[in-house]
Amino acid sequence: MTEQTDPPEPGTEVLRVERISKRFGPVTALRDVTLSVRTGEVLGLLGDNGAGKSTLIKIVTGFHRPDSGRILIDGREIALRSVAHARSLGIETVYQDLALVDELPVYLNFFLNKELTAGPFLRHTAMRRRAAEALGEIGIDIPSVGAEVRTLSGGQRQAIAVARAVNTAARVLLLDEPLAAMGAREGGQILRLIDRLRTRGDLAVILIAHNYSQVMDVCDRVNLLQHGEITFDRPSAETSVAELLELVHAEYRTA
Repeated sequence: MTEQTDPPEPGTEVLRVERISKRFGPVTALRDVTLSVRTGEVLGLLGDNGAGKSTLIKIVTGFHRPDSGRILIDGREIALRSVAHARSLGIETVYQDLALVDELPVYLNFFLNKELTAGPFLRHTAMRRRAAEALGEIGIDIPSVGAEVRTLSGGQRQAIAVARAVNTAARVLLLDEPLAAMGAREGGQILRLIDRLRTRGDLAVILIAHNYSQVMDVCDRVNLLQHGEITFDRPSAETSVAELLELVHAEYRTA
């Protein structure tokens, strides 16, 4: 169950991590990372493989505890105890594997592990109706909520996983490489979905990616993570893919 908090005003800072560091034995995965995101904002967290993105996600979602630094939600410092604790505060993540069951229909995937019941029986009609309503509200078009997930395209599957996360009263949504292995058409569908989520005004989105050109148009602001450090934080309108690539190339030239 999600902890009850007053919904933030659009544009207010909902999540901040301050001076987060994390080591695994001799390896420093994150070093003094500060990051923030506001409601109605899409933040692009960009960086190559091995930059520290996965470690940062796991800290924000309560899977890892930082060695130093702090996490604030609505300006209040929170010590995240677990993934379940983070979810209770409205922090949801859609990972690359999507956690969908191919053999189940869309509506049962939508309510996976949160099925509506009446005594020992599943309330199939209610789940079908609510799933269809939730998908329709954010403009997701699928043939039927009764269709097995395995029959759907990659873009449709990704959209269902996103809608399921949003339906849990998410306030911060982390999307882990949502465009990976997608063609231009399906990737465009997901970018339009992210844009629609922005217009809701009650959700902050962190979009994790290593392909900069795919996400620049949908992000309000970008952070570049390099070797465990945030080296760049700027509104996307004030930068370009070329500038980001130059920063990355400069990193390799000096490595």
